[in-house]
Amino acid sequence: MNFSIVTPSFRNSKWLKLCIPSVADQEGVSLEHIVQDSCSDDGTQDWLPHDTRVRAFIEKDKGMYDAVNRGYQRAQGEILTYLNCDEQYLPGALKAVYDYFQAHPKVDVVLSDTVVVDTNGDYICHRPSLVPLKNHIWIRFSVLTCAVFIRRRTVQDFGLYFDTKWRDLGDMFWLLELVNRGVSVGVLRHFTSAFTETGENMNLKPNALREKAEKIQMTPAWVKTLSPLIIQYHRLRMLASGAYSQKPFDYALYSFASPNQRIVHHVTKPTALWRGRY
Repeated sequence: MNFSIVTPSFRNSKWLKLCIPSVADQEGVSLEHIVQDSCSDDGTQDWLPHDTRVRAFIEKDKGMYDAVNRGYQRAQGEILTYLNCDEQYLPGALKAVYDYFQAHPKVDVVLSDTVVVDTNGDYICHRPSLVPLKNHIWIRFSVLTCAVFIRRRTVQDFGLYFDTKWRDLGDMFWLLELVNRGVSVGVLRHFTSAFTETGENMNLKPNALREKAEKIQMTPAWVKTLSPLIIQYHRLRMLASGAYSQKPFDYALYSFASPNQRIVHHVTKPTALWRGRY
């Protein structure tokens, strides 16, 4: 099996119903979609166990990252990734990622590009992935997790599971550990994923803000001092990646208005500026 996709779920039934078909319609690869639901009481349990497109595990967990860890431990695919309920894969995404891994056998992790959309699936901006730099991670998180793919053997050999101490910033510390271990990272300049700005994303909630304050306390003093330069360097890397010169493009998503068929969206004026975030 080529891919194991893990989706942590808790009271996200309406979004999960859009996420699942975006995985199920991927062509040219073999995959399993593991949904780790933490005993949702929003109607998820009424339909999820009967959805033959997924392997559903309904059990209490200690938060999102514990759910992802459980899914990774159950996974059988060569390549692991996790996709939140309010995220989707774009058509042909996994085939493009698989082909990249096949062409670069020494690469352990592949990062790709993401389209950021609103709750209707309309375009907000796009975010290219950048190879993470150790000390820069404290200031700028250069990827979205829906565009991170890692070989299962790398997770197992290095014990690269998420630290469940964190409820919201586990991604950042996982990526920092990945860099510290010297894992080989490649970048695929291809839009594979869509991240939905729902207004209720976990990283905007009070616990995330508390963890961000704790992260600031942990940030090395010299990194804080040089943060303006790190931010400028990040912008230069974005420029070099082509983020600010993206040509018009199309993408296709499932939506509440069209849950059974992807709708094509045309982007005439691309922007890499995520207003309100950076």
